[in-house]
Amino acid sequence: MNQTLEMDVPPWISDVSRHPLVTPQVKEIATRIFARISAGQYPFGTRIPAERDLAVEFKGTRATIRQALDFLAVYEIVSRRAGSGTFVSYRKPANALPQTRPPAQTGPINIDQIAETASPFAMNIAESILEPEMVRLATLYMSTRDLAELSRQLAGLESIVTEADEFAALEDEFMMVIARGTHNSLIVAMYAILNEVRRQPQWAAGRRQMFTPGKIRDVQLLLRSLHDAIARRDVETAVELIKLHIASTHEDMIAES
Repeated sequence: MNQTLEMDVPPWISDVSRHPLVTPQVKEIATRIFARISAGQYPFGTRIPAERDLAVEFKGTRATIRQALDFLAVYEIVSRRAGSGTFVSYRKPANALPQTRPPAQTGPINIDQIAETASPFAMNIAESILEPEMVRLATLYMSTRDLAELSRQLAGLESIVTEADEFAALEDEFMMVIARGTHNSLIVAMYAILNEVRRQPQWAAGRRQMFTPGKIRDVQLLLRSLHDAIARRDVETAVELIKLHIASTHEDMIAES
């Protein structure tokens, strides 16, 4: 009888290919909302409470709640309707077996160790190999929904003026949207590892120093051009722009070292 109240395993446990990079607080709130949906507190098709009400309840900002709901939307647990609210789109699996732990992982990747041993040169090589092909595939295969999400992320990036940490996080997520737009789970997983390394303290500090207001503006302009090239399916321009971005970042890392 109690099993009907057990929370299903959140889909991001077994499917990291779509996993957005979010703060622990955002992920915790998303998990708590998912628990309510899984338990039937918010049934399929119902509208969940407004962001302002959830912010009060979970003691977070509306921006944090919005990110948590966007996280759930990536996994199609909720659907966001402009002007109407957020609605439950998750259906409890009909014949789901009780699960007490996530699936076992073989050969876990030690992000801390990679971040400690990787050099800026190694990071640049990895980006130079992965990002141009990732952008090429995304330009070819991004769906209308993917492009809408990329536009939303760009709007967030373009709203930043001086906040280096926030800008770095939004740039990472902008690029993860492009990675997911390839619809290639291996590329998404590899790029997620790259992003996780960049988020480690020893890497984040350098990026924070690099993102001066002038540099933020330069990157905003380049990413706007990249977004537009992807939207019009201009593969050659999109690939050249990401190569330019990689080269510029490498030059900045050399200057900071």
